Amino acid sequence: MEIPVLKNILEANDTIARMNRKTIINRGITMVNIIGSPGAGKSSLILKTVKELSSPTGVIEGDISSDIDARMMAENNIPVIQINTGGACHLDANMIRNALEAFSFSNGILFIENVGNLVCPAEFEVGEDFKVALCSVTEGDDKPYKYPLVFSKARVVILNKVDLLPYIDFDRKNFYQGVRALNPEAAVFEVSAKTGQGMREWSQWLDRYHKKGLS
Repeated sequence: MEIPVLKNILEANDTIARMNRKTIINRGITMVNIIGSPGAGKSSLILKTVKELSSPTGVIEGDISSDIDARMMAENNIPVIQINTGGACHLDANMIRNALEAFSFSNGILFIENVGNLVCPAEFEVGEDFKVALCSVTEGDDKPYKYPLVFSKARVVILNKVDLLPYIDFDRKNFYQGVRALNPEAAVFEVSAKTGQGMREWSQWLDRYHKKGLS
């Protein structure tokens, strides 16, 4: 049984998401929506990725409150704008619309660091090029089974903190069976945002995706 209120909310959101899509195409932006749990390493992944990229970069930071991550980006000379949701567990298309209007970034890769959550952010399209499902080995290998929507919608799945694999009870086979059952076509990268392992491969893939979109 469909709930009319939820349906109306999502339809209104999708209309604005289509407007955002037109905006980023016109401005030469590849917009990447990074979705992961608190502590998965979203900010660290962005910081490490930016250092590897040849393309210009910017960040939209989403948090319930505080600007801790945005200040971290600014300290690393990355153009950034903060969105505080005031309690909402996700960013929606209208929030991104307002950020794009206030943010002069263009001709580069724009990261959205969504609110730390594997559930709600997957429900809301914001006009992005694609979603990244970010998971760390410390969270366990069962995440694709517990949170199937985000893994099924992701164009890219990143497994972070692989430097800790020797010390963590993490079943790679189980994790990837879950991912592939939901999303056979997703690009998958194993990285450590701390040591840099795997970051070049992921960043080169992203650079190629962006440049292909400009051609």
